[in-house]
Amino acid sequence: MSDMPTGDSLLFLTDEQLRQGIEAMFFAYRGFTSAPDQILAGISYGRAHHRALHFIGRSPGMNVNRLLAILGVTKQSLNRVLRTLIEDGLVESRVGVADKRERHLYLTEEGQTLETRLIFRGGNDQHFTDTRQHQHRQRVIDHWLVIDGQQL
Repeated sequence: MSDMPTGDSLLFLTDEQLRQGIEAMFFAYRGFTSAPDQILAGISYGRAHHRALHFIGRSPGMNVNRLLAILGVTKQSLNRVLRTLIEDGLVESRVGVADKRERHLYLTEEGQTLETRLIFRGGNDQHFTDTRQHQHRQRVIDHWLVIDGQQL
């Protein structure tokens, strides 16, 4: 029994390590969403708008069906979000060249500005330099390295 490897030397995660990883992801998610939530609330948007802006910004020209697949939401839900983003001038919808039934999505200049502001929390990078948040982020990275089979 005393020869049993412990901690980081295991080739699998213990229940406690999994729980710590889940906890670290919770704190990372909370830290990642708290400042953008405040910005979005100020303009009557929510996390669905944030996710749409993020993925459209990451893949300009993405069609609506691809965005539906990524977000895993209903067409009705996505259309509600896209309609407000388009009406507010943050997203542009263009008819497909090869298939006129497709709609391709692009962030407008104003949409790019908001998406960047959400990523960098309006220029407030104290969130990223907070030591405790850094520790939580590092724990998440360490756990994912173990899950991916890479040694720490």
